[in-house]
Amino acid sequence: MGNRVTREDFEWVYTEQPHTQRRKEILAKYPEIKTLMGPDPHLKWIVSGMVLIQFLACYLVKDLSWKWIFFWAYAFGGCVNHSLTLAIHDISHNVAFGNKQAKWNRWFAVFANLPIGIPYSASFKKYHIDHHRYLGGDGLDVDIPTTFEGWFFSTPLRKLLWLFLQPLFYSLRPLYVNPKVITQMEIFNALVQFSIDITIYYLWGLKPIIYLIAGTLLCMGLHPISGHFIAEHYMFLKGYETYSYYGPLNWLTFNVGYHMEHHDFPSIPGCRLPMVKKIAAEYYDNLPHHRSWIRVLWDFVFDDAIGPFSRVKRLCKLAEKKLTD
Repeated sequence: MGNRVTREDFEWVYTEQPHTQRRKEILAKYPEIKTLMGPDPHLKWIVSGMVLIQFLACYLVKDLSWKWIFFWAYAFGGCVNHSLTLAIHDISHNVAFGNKQAKWNRWFAVFANLPIGIPYSASFKKYHIDHHRYLGGDGLDVDIPTTFEGWFFSTPLRKLLWLFLQPLFYSLRPLYVNPKVITQMEIFNALVQFSIDITIYYLWGLKPIIYLIAGTLLCMGLHPISGHFIAEHYMFLKGYETYSYYGPLNWLTFNVGYHMEHHDFPSIPGCRLPMVKKIAAEYYDNLPHHRSWIRVLWDFVFDDAIGPFSRVKRLCKLAEKKLTD
């Protein structure tokens, strides 16, 4: 792998994203796919259980030594928190209460956010819409690294550092690439989050707060579950910009690995995405996909041809308008 040429720019394309056309073809051939759309009746109960488990964990870790705080943050709490961020991803598509109860979805996402320790859900919703609508859009899709990230994090050691710092780039990049006005929901999200953080600190001290936040940051960085960040859209094979992962970690991540299926049908909850693949198998079985997120991370670090520049970019109409204004 080491003798392959390092990328010096993104993969610029001048075509529409593939998901729109594939969605039309699949719905024309398999209209029963529409029956999979709609809320997941179990999601709110699963998420509520995860939130309660983390609050119980806060009580249990309050007297542990610092080494065990960080051990359990990485080995357990961070896994739960990362899974909750992916629940928030699903909730952002209104699959907890349905499209007719959009506000309930927003409020429930704030509840799901509580163990994460940092306000996240409202801002994620605001930007994630653009990720679907303008996939790879220059200046619109903030999931794509900046040119600086692509240029600087180009060696194995620097790419390893980039993975570790991924939560930092993930949270700060939107402010540079596509800044937006702070919304009332973001303010509400922050007020509720910090109120709960202060309450936990008052009841049980600093260690539970560190347990929650350290778990979030560590497990969204260099961690097997974080392989999904790279697996979803980094171009491991030229010409393909979205990849699914069909491995066991889908059980812990609300099937986020079924990412081609998700971009084709964002309104279908994660629990039903395997049914999409089963019904329309001929559209997915022959597309490149991943079997291991750990292997994805290994290849990302040590394959010279893969790095932050390994993303498809396109100029979308809204972006073109912004450039000419």
